[in-house]
Amino acid sequence: MTGSDLAAVLESLRPAPGSGGMVGADARRCARALGVDGVAVSVTLGSGLTELLWSTPGTSTQLEDLQFTLGQGPGPEVAASGTAVSVPDLSLEPAGRWPALLADALVLGVGAVFCLPLDVGGACLGVMTLQRAEAGPLEERSLADAWIVTNALTAALVQNPEPWAAFAAAEDTSHFYRAAVHQAAGMISVQADVSLAEALIRLRAHAFRHGRPLIEVADDVVARRVHFRHDDGDEPGVRGRRRD
Repeated sequence: MTGSDLAAVLESLRPAPGSGGMVGADARRCARALGVDGVAVSVTLGSGLTELLWSTPGTSTQLEDLQFTLGQGPGPEVAASGTAVSVPDLSLEPAGRWPALLADALVLGVGAVFCLPLDVGGACLGVMTLQRAEAGPLEERSLADAWIVTNALTAALVQNPEPWAAFAAAEDTSHFYRAAVHQAAGMISVQADVSLAEALIRLRAHAFRHGRPLIEVADDVVARRVHFRHDDGDEPGVRGRRRD
């Protein structure tokens, strides 16, 4: 990344006033500048929920959705530990590290992935994920620039509290990428009389068992085509019921 490339990306990170967004830069431009094929930023909202704020279309978005559906992968690992994860060759990772994720991530065409925490005083606000189709380590200069972008993103998010306040107040979250998942988790929590964290586990289990994206299942829950009850369960409390 040249100095002018880095300056242009950093300058465009803040969203336009009144846009309602949290990040304003072009993710594709950032990925090109960092020498990777894709970039994504997800933030943690609590109770196991995360929100995808910013990503290049295609593989990066699909990888984020896969990790969110399964609840495992380098991104969730970084979110839990607050420590960066570097995987220069995903095909060489032990199968037991992310057993449900690795094969599908390779099918997506992810050869290498690098995840950096959005750190605020020792707490992990979210994760920036860089991915490449070609295996190999991230160049030292690109990694240093990625940390600069990550720190600038963190500052931009912390200094833009309005979207966070809207979500906390349960206002209209239609501009959130995973709005249906947040709403579905709340509905399942009431239907099954469980915590939001347990509701998300049940939603994930149903999606995984049926081989469907989590967002699609969430849409079915919100539309009341799938219903969860407290006594459902040939698996731990998980049994979606379709209503015609």
